[in-house]
Amino acid sequence: MYVIHFFEDNTLHLVQLVNTIPTVDENIKIKGRKGKVLSVRTIEENKVHVNVLFEKVKQNQPNIKDTKKKR
Repeated sequence: MYVIHFFEDNTLHLVQLVNTIPTVDENIKIKGRKGKVLSVRTIEENKVHVNVLFEKVKQNQPNIKDTKKKR
């Protein structure tokens, strides 16, 4: 069993106990967000740091045309 720490830009997102270590360029899903593994570093024999790049979340912008008051 391995303890895996998932990081994005030095921000810890998840610590997980798993049987297998993810590989570089593997697509993963953490907390409902899709991401790609950038690098894997073994710290100790059972501790691993994984750097992940998450896809950017697109925000919907409201229409600016609707300036009329609704009654």
